[in-house]
Amino acid sequence: MPHMSVDTARITWLHTPNVNVRCAARRVGILLFDRFGLLGAGIVAEMFHTANEIATAHGGDDPPYEVQFLSMEGGSVASSSSARMWTDGVDARYSIGFDVLFVAGGYGANAAARDERLLGWLRSVRSRTRTIEPIAEGRLVLAAAGLAEHDDIRPTSPYLTHVAHDSSPGEVNDRHDSSKSALMLIKRDLGLDVARGVADRVMPGMGAALMPRLAEGGTMSVGEKIRAAARWMEANCDRPVSVADAAHVAAMSERNFLRRFKHEMHVTPSDYLLQVRLRIACNFLTETELPVDKIARRSGTGNGDRLAKIFRKRMALSPTEYRARSRTSSHE
Repeated sequence: MPHMSVDTARITWLHTPNVNVRCAARRVGILLFDRFGLLGAGIVAEMFHTANEIATAHGGDDPPYEVQFLSMEGGSVASSSSARMWTDGVDARYSIGFDVLFVAGGYGANAAARDERLLGWLRSVRSRTRTIEPIAEGRLVLAAAGLAEHDDIRPTSPYLTHVAHDSSPGEVNDRHDSSKSALMLIKRDLGLDVARGVADRVMPGMGAALMPRLAEGGTMSVGEKIRAAARWMEANCDRPVSVADAAHVAAMSERNFLRRFKHEMHVTPSDYLLQVRLRIACNFLTETELPVDKIARRSGTGNGDRLAKIFRKRMALSPTEYRARSRTSSHE
């Protein structure tokens, strides 16, 4: 479960490449209801919390985002996993709207989509909210409020400059769509480097896969795409990884990806992945007492026999010999 502490600063420094501008903190609301999905709402909240940490660590005086969990009545709201979240009630404090309002998903979305008070509040706040985003099944609630058409949530007032999904159906799952939406807002406000840092910390593995999609308009260079794919390969090296998967992360064709990867990294993707797995296996052998079979599984090299073959071919010794030699040398 992501950490969900909430920063409530109202004023902040927002950094751009050339100037620091004093402005009001971005107001982020996350609307919850009974049996909401805890994981999706938690990841979105954690992204903005992490953006606050990164921004203030790099010279900002105050956090750039004010995050509030909301519900119609306020107080404790039960998630679909029975964990409870404390929320603020929707009242006059929120009459000015939000920079972004996320509507939670979860098993309770169908019931929420029939709650006329909740739907009425969404309709009333839409003209004062810059962005409305669903988290997974939250799209059902927005559709019931008349803020959606089919699977896409569309602007309903001149002030709504962006509302919800721009991903094609099936491209990524709903939770990743809402994560991408949060990262896009962070990129807009704080830049690509901060968005990348948030993705790496909150969603290791998946963060690298999301980054090329954030670099729309050519912001991310070919080299950055290749390095993002390399980070994704490292994060997922303990399970099967194909060239097609890595090329998808880099948003390239397989042929172009193979050529560009070799140019940037000076090895093929397969050799790079093998080097990563060997490095992990060597660390396990040196630092732990785990058996070779278990190390092979954790490093993504299959089983002990296959790991032994790789060691003999690449290092001219067995894994157990490597373990013995590394420990002998460390005590000399």
